Amino acid sequence: MNRIVLDTNVLVSALLLGGAPGKLIQFWQTERIHLLASREIMDEYLRVLTYPKFSLSEEEIHCLLTQEILPWVEVISVPQGKKWIPEDPEDDKFIWCALEGKARALVSGDKHLLKLQSCPVRILSPAQFLRGIKE
Repeated sequence: MNRIVLDTNVLVSALLLGGAPGKLIQFWQTERIHLLASREIMDEYLRVLTYPKFSLSEEEIHCLLTQEILPWVEVISVPQGKKWIPEDPEDDKFIWCALEGKARALVSGDKHLLKLQSCPVRILSPAQFLRGIKE
């Protein structure tokens, strides 16, 4: 099983915008990938879905959470760890989750995460991950 962590931008893009991130949905719904998240990551997913730019009603957000996210995500307890991203320390939670959950990869579109060189977690863009899973 491919255990992965999705950065918020990838999850929201998958659910609302499609494109390469949208192709990930079929993989988690057919259990070809197993999503991992911490409580902090779930809180961020919810917070971002409420942004006015998405124009989602409370009912739509509830539906996304209960039908598209929660059934497919294993929420794990994650301790804080080493600081990896001085430019954006809020993104460290994704690395900590991937490490704690023994994830195969962290899938992200975030420039701070994608440029990390010495991280013990594979950080891949959605397109890179999709290429690897199809091989």
